[in-house]
Amino acid sequence: MIANRGEIALRIDRACKELGIKTTFIASEADRDSHFARSAEELVIIGPAAAKDSYLAMDKIVAVAKEKGCDAVHPGYGFLSENADFARKVQQAGLTFIGPDPESIDALGSKTEARKRVQERGVPTTAGAPGNLSDAELIALAEKVGFPIIIKAVAGGGGRGMRIVNSLEEMREALPRARAEALKNFSNDAVYFEQYISEPRHVEVQIFGDSHGNVVHFGTRDCSTQRRHQKLVEEAPAPFLSPDLRRRIESAAVEAARSVGYKNAGTAEFLVKDEKFYFLEMNTRIQVEHPVTEVVSGVDLVQLQLRVAQGEAIPWEQKDIRIRGHAIEFRIYAEDPENNFSPCKGRIRTLKRPQADYIREDGAFEEGDDVVLFYDAMLSKLIVYGATREEAIARSYEALREYELEGITTTLPFHRWLLRNSPFRAAPLDIGYLGREYSAESLRALRASEIRDPSYVEPIAGAEKREIFEYKCRRFDATYQVELTHRRGGLFLACPITELGNRAAPNYCRLSNGRTAVMESLTQEVLEVSPPAEIFPSR
Repeated sequence: MIANRGEIALRIDRACKELGIKTTFIASEADRDSHFARSAEELVIIGPAAAKDSYLAMDKIVAVAKEKGCDAVHPGYGFLSENADFARKVQQAGLTFIGPDPESIDALGSKTEARKRVQERGVPTTAGAPGNLSDAELIALAEKVGFPIIIKAVAGGGGRGMRIVNSLEEMREALPRARAEALKNFSNDAVYFEQYISEPRHVEVQIFGDSHGNVVHFGTRDCSTQRRHQKLVEEAPAPFLSPDLRRRIESAAVEAARSVGYKNAGTAEFLVKDEKFYFLEMNTRIQVEHPVTEVVSGVDLVQLQLRVAQGEAIPWEQKDIRIRGHAIEFRIYAEDPENNFSPCKGRIRTLKRPQADYIREDGAFEEGDDVVLFYDAMLSKLIVYGATREEAIARSYEALREYELEGITTTLPFHRWLLRNSPFRAAPLDIGYLGREYSAESLRALRASEIRDPSYVEPIAGAEKREIFEYKCRRFDATYQVELTHRRGGLFLACPITELGNRAAPNYCRLSNGRTAVMESLTQEVLEVSPPAEIFPSR
């Protein structure tokens, strides 16, 4: 039984098929005609559109699984995937739950209990409070810890219920609101606080445990590109970590898993600041971003979930697991990035996906499908691989330019903005970067920069067109050779060169999407301003 919907339902089904396992899908009335439902080997309409009556209806799902002769249930991610009560109901029905034990879900689902468990294994955490304190007790402890702090829901996740406070006065105002939001979202008003780390990165580790006591990791991921604590882009391995820091984070993740005798797939998440890191939480399920780890490790993690759930041992020791190359995942949402990422609905009129052997896409929609607003707005995940991070980024931008999706507004333009107009190429962003720097105006500026000059020639078989021009500078009585290259993405690179073909340093070259504009920029800002000895110091 695949107890989920959309792209993760199709992803689990693919893994099952490759292992010769038959599947039963469930779908709500709203999803009856969706792509994943049409793809089902066997489909059961589980209930109305509302998630509480369909994808969260635990007893109904277990009953259908029994009725259809299923012997296991895979919850995917979201919905019931981290619900210990659902895992127990599945097991009590004599079925296998594809995930960790309910006891592990309980222990790690409580943020305060998880902190306690991992602290006992020597995993670094921020200073903070337990989750059973009154408002007065929390305030008194906060005075000792010091501000700023972040208030969190004990049973929370996804950024809900969080409040950053910088003083006692702010904390007194924030606590009732945080408790109310925690109660609304998690049926539990318990909150605690942690020391607030300013502008950290979000780095996580894919871990795996089995029933034989083995625990291994599959390397790091960086998930720092977020808005309102929701991830938008993930990459593996996490870049710009020193070897020592990477080793310590990976070891801490394994210890966090061992703290509860963890089985199956999980992810240990950390905040990273300079050379220090702090445990954030453990997600007791397969993650949305698992494909980037699969691409760089060569391991099908969903198949491994199924094998481990059947009692098999993890077939590798840690030393056998190798990470090769770099992969980036872009979450394509049906959201309007020029309107505060508000959800969008409509019919997909045109859909042309980029195709290459280094591209993988896990999607759940086809041309002609309707997108509704009942559930998460994610349409697809585009995963791009490269031998290096630089190659993965270059390939990603081209893939995002080639992706055509019409009929509904999506986050495709935002991802192009990220790669072209933010510091992402030089270093991963901190988790608050988008909130500080991204704007609708910047996206509109990107669109203007992406206009293709009619004289631009696309590279053929990877070969970029090059033109040579001669320019006479009267001011310095010099004659220059200028090489104009038609770069990928509709860009022109104008660069002074010597008679032997040696190029000037990058700061003496110019880049633009306009052929005339780039030549004017080069002559007015470089050739008519800087003497030849400065442009070519070793000539």
